[in-house]
Amino acid sequence: MLGPVITQIPETYVQLILGTLLLLFGMRWLRKAVLRAAGVIALHDEEKAYAKESGLLRAKGDFTRGWDRVAVSTAFKITMIEGIEVVFIVVAVGASGRGLLLPASFGALAALLLVIVLGVALHRPIAVIPENTLKFLVGVLLRSFGTFWVGEGMGMAWSVGDVSLAALNLGYLASGVLLVRLSCARAVSASVAGETL
Repeated sequence: MLGPVITQIPETYVQLILGTLLLLFGMRWLRKAVLRAAGVIALHDEEKAYAKESGLLRAKGDFTRGWDRVAVSTAFKITMIEGIEVVFIVVAVGASGRGLLLPASFGALAALLLVIVLGVALHRPIAVIPENTLKFLVGVLLRSFGTFWVGEGMGMAWSVGDVSLAALNLGYLASGVLLVRLSCARAVSASVAGETL
């Protein structure tokens, strides 16, 4: 039902809207990651946050008998959110042309299987990466894709096409690292000025 309507929206509008959202989310994540890396705001204590959330969930659930309603509810909500995203993507791709719904569905299933395999294979190495580093890198990626899509939505022709994403990633990464160093220097000079007063 929504498929034909989605295909009537001009691609440039979709690129502008999604690109802007990605830019906004990316700027927020990168800003916080830079400030945390510079020591301006405190890093998250992941173990403390996990212990707090686990304690809250244990207080709500009864693990001695039957189903744990809190765990089932949490898993259901997460699955529904991700599932709805996949359904929208499949419907949008399937509606864009005749005979594409089945390949889009198989693509979604293949993506699910790939995510499961990668999750099993990479969960330990990724768990070692500090949370702030992951947020920093995700912020860089979101800003890069957002910039790329907003540019395309505004009619900009990237000189090297999709390869421009690599240049955007490098540029945002370099600017993020530079901002960390500048923020560290500013924080140090502010603390020195505070001590001399």
